[in-house]
Amino acid sequence: MGIVEILGLATSVSLLSGWRMYLTVFATGLAMYFGYLDLPENLKVLEALANPWVIGIAGTGAVAEFFADKVAWLDSIWDGLNTLIRPLGGAMLALAVVDAGDPVWQVIVFLLGGGAALASHATKATTRAAVNTSPEPFSNVVLSTTEDVVTGGLLALAFTNPIIAAAIAVVLLGLVIWGLFAAKRALKRFLSAEPAESPPL
Repeated sequence: MGIVEILGLATSVSLLSGWRMYLTVFATGLAMYFGYLDLPENLKVLEALANPWVIGIAGTGAVAEFFADKVAWLDSIWDGLNTLIRPLGGAMLALAVVDAGDPVWQVIVFLLGGGAALASHATKATTRAAVNTSPEPFSNVVLSTTEDVVTGGLLALAFTNPIIAAAIAVVLLGLVIWGLFAAKRALKRFLSAEPAESPPL
């Protein structure tokens, strides 16, 4: 695996950690534990994810996130609780993937990985907060399920074709940011709309 593929993998994993940190760690560790994922020699540091304790904790977090993420406002509380965990986890995963020997390069990768995870987490959390203002209860379920499917698909793609996965992840992040601004404008119009006048008695 060349440097371009490794950077693509690091980018994908960091961005996915901002959306689904526990699912990313759980799925990767499970695939490694059962031998579905054979990492190159320079990525053997990720074998720690295959530890049964790591898989169990990540799996518990993934199940909790799966249900919490589909309930209006509970998803925002969950996002708030994970504001530190997701960016830090994304930074550490990116650092483990690159596994650079140069301390300067390690700091750069750590900051970039954390920044990517923080960006995807922030757009997810803000978008969810905007969606929670909708009176119908189905938007959260649809959006959360879409995130589950996209995360699982991109994670599988990241380990088979990291360059394509990184490109798709960046495009998706751009679409999420665009949707965030669109939701912000819609919310601003909704809040600034004058209330209808009461009919005369």
